[in-house]
Amino acid sequence: MLLRARAAISLSFFLTIAILSGCAPVGPNYQKPDIKTPDAWHEAISREMAKESDTSLQTWWKIFDDPALNHLIEQARQSNLDLKIALSGIAASRARLGIVSGRELPSANVVGSVSRFKHSDNGAFKQMAPPNGFDGQNMFAVGVDAIWEIDVFGRIRRQVEAAGAEYEASIEDYRDVLVTLFGEVALAYVEIRACQRRIQCAEANAVIQRKMLDLTRARYNSGIASKLDTAQAMSNLANTEAAIPPFRIRLNSIINRLAVMVNVNAETLHEKLGKPRPIPLARENIGIGVPADLLRQRPDIRMAEKQLAAQTALIGAATADLYPRFAISGFFGLETGSFSEMGGGSSLAWGIKSPIKWNFFSGGKTRSKIAFHKEIAQQDLFKYKDTVLKAIEEVKNAIVAHSQEKIRRNWLLAAVAATREAVDLVIVQYETGLTDFNNVLVTQKSLFNQQDELVSSQANVVLDLIRIYKALGGGWPIENEDNVSKKTLVSQSNTIQPQNHPF
Repeated sequence: MLLRARAAISLSFFLTIAILSGCAPVGPNYQKPDIKTPDAWHEAISREMAKESDTSLQTWWKIFDDPALNHLIEQARQSNLDLKIALSGIAASRARLGIVSGRELPSANVVGSVSRFKHSDNGAFKQMAPPNGFDGQNMFAVGVDAIWEIDVFGRIRRQVEAAGAEYEASIEDYRDVLVTLFGEVALAYVEIRACQRRIQCAEANAVIQRKMLDLTRARYNSGIASKLDTAQAMSNLANTEAAIPPFRIRLNSIINRLAVMVNVNAETLHEKLGKPRPIPLARENIGIGVPADLLRQRPDIRMAEKQLAAQTALIGAATADLYPRFAISGFFGLETGSFSEMGGGSSLAWGIKSPIKWNFFSGGKTRSKIAFHKEIAQQDLFKYKDTVLKAIEEVKNAIVAHSQEKIRRNWLLAAVAATREAVDLVIVQYETGLTDFNNVLVTQKSLFNQQDELVSSQANVVLDLIRIYKALGGGWPIENEDNVSKKTLVSQSNTIQPQNHPF
């Protein structure tokens, strides 16, 4: 009866601890910050973007209908090294989550030992020593040693919660790399086409100016014009020719930078993109939704929110150190002095205990640790709010820039058309002796400068549009947010391989 009573008391004790482990963990529970955003974009901004569109924000680059750009984006998705680093980061965070989650389960070890020992004839067992002293003895032991920490105050649960939020933050970091990468690839591609167009304009102007140089020389040789006309024509041509090398230097550097982003041989990319093509134009605009959509779409905002959640959970984990830790440990195995008796029932050995550890005095270290995590969480909250505000600012600035650049482009189109007509007229007047060469020089310089500015403006209209889509967080499928998609992201880190695509 006494043994049964002791067993019942022990069982009740262990059951009580196990039940307590289901209690709510200590520390603050995470609540997503309430960030106020405008209900709608400013009317002037909304007019610039389509409210409805057939093209998804997640594949915004397809609005340009440019196969080369599409292939570059896909090549970057498969081969970019920053993206692979981010994928590896997801796998590492998931592995860490597995490590932390394992602490919720018992830890068991198979143990075994073989030893030989002899008691001292003059030691603690002196009175029990036989006449000839103790003999050496063998000891064989094998069994299972297990321990299970009962998470009464939620220390482990908070650690798991923090690791889970960090894992989700690593996924958002991967998505943020995607958004940035696709945007940078598109920006580089448009700049390449703009550089090529600027070179073409400069070369076309050089052809006209070279003809004017020949004309001034012929007029000078005929005694119709002075040598000043020839010198001015030569100066004008030389300045135009001198403008071409910087364009080629810029073109070379952009292609090389793009080669790094898509992880391909630079020479191959020079060959594929070397032939000039027009600056891509969007066939339509993509709906921007409402400002609150940024909180759902932009990965950097989502990552900042997950980091805040992780830090909040760490406050609870630190708070749990103020309370005792409970555990259940035990051993079940066989011990015998003779290996031949190892399987006998009399060799059975077992034990169970419930160790309790309470660091009731730590010189203020525990409370300082709690205060530390609270301050880090406060910093993360400020970072989250700052990220939201900067995201809204980025979208507004990009849309206004896009709108104003379109106005500038339209005026430059008119200016170029008028100046081109003026060049044709002034050349005729010069050939007929109705004007001097200075008017020809001024109008030709003006045409070259305006054409160059027009190309830059046409490119900036597209570049600003790309920056809008980048600021909106486009480039990843928001609908795939379940656990299956997360596991798929991790598996991609081991299977993703570079592929070559035609341009």
